[in-house]
Amino acid sequence: MKRVLLALAAGAVLLAGTTALAQRRRFSGAPAPIAFPANPAYDGRFTLARLKYETGPGGYYYHGLPAWAHGYGYDPVPDRGRSERNLMKILNEVSGLAPRIDDSVIVALDDPELCRYPVAYMTEAGFWTMTDKEATAFHDYLAKGGFVIFDDFRDPPRGGGGWANFEMNMQRMFPGARFVDMDASHPIFHSFFDIDSLDIVPQDYDRGRPVFRGLFEDNDPKKRLLAIVNFNTDVSNFWEFSGTGFKPVEESNEAFKLGVNYVMYGLTH
Repeated sequence: MKRVLLALAAGAVLLAGTTALAQRRRFSGAPAPIAFPANPAYDGRFTLARLKYETGPGGYYYHGLPAWAHGYGYDPVPDRGRSERNLMKILNEVSGLAPRIDDSVIVALDDPELCRYPVAYMTEAGFWTMTDKEATAFHDYLAKGGFVIFDDFRDPPRGGGGWANFEMNMQRMFPGARFVDMDASHPIFHSFFDIDSLDIVPQDYDRGRPVFRGLFEDNDPKKRLLAIVNFNTDVSNFWEFSGTGFKPVEESNEAFKLGVNYVMYGLTH
């Protein structure tokens, strides 16, 4: 019995040490040497495109990943878009869209391939930096009919440059851009599921209430919505960890409703 207890104790010490090391690496802030896999060949199936950008200072805090890859998968091997793939699995079950569910794509803002993907997703825009070339290309993508979901960012100290950094970049693309506070009456919240109150949106680790804002074509709320912004919240965290037991099923369901509606709106407007 004593040998068994000693073995258990040794295992506990080893686990504690491993956990402590993992925690240090998780929030070390140092870039991790990760080689992201190449995109699969385009085959016409709908795929949510994750936007890649140069990460600003402080954005490597989570597993050493660049800020744009938070939620994509983590050290030592990326999970090839777990957040996106889980959302696509839900879309595949509840709709006839038949999206790609076995893989995901990462696309730079100025990559011509972005135009193959009508709906794009960006995380951690508080750490987003952008070149003039990227600003021109991304503006053209949105102006020609593209739609983008911004998620998982907040104000300092944890969110890099926060809203100010995000708005500065958007103003470079759309001078004079005005963001409108959204409510549940907008069609995006009824494009598939009827979401009658934004109070259903769960919070994970952000304090206060989530903020939903939109950017409209010509700053006119009667025209097409170019971008939906989930600020001071991390909706995709519930996509990423759904089915793991880490998040309540009820909360993940509400987050998935938002994701499905966003995609359906982007594809039909």
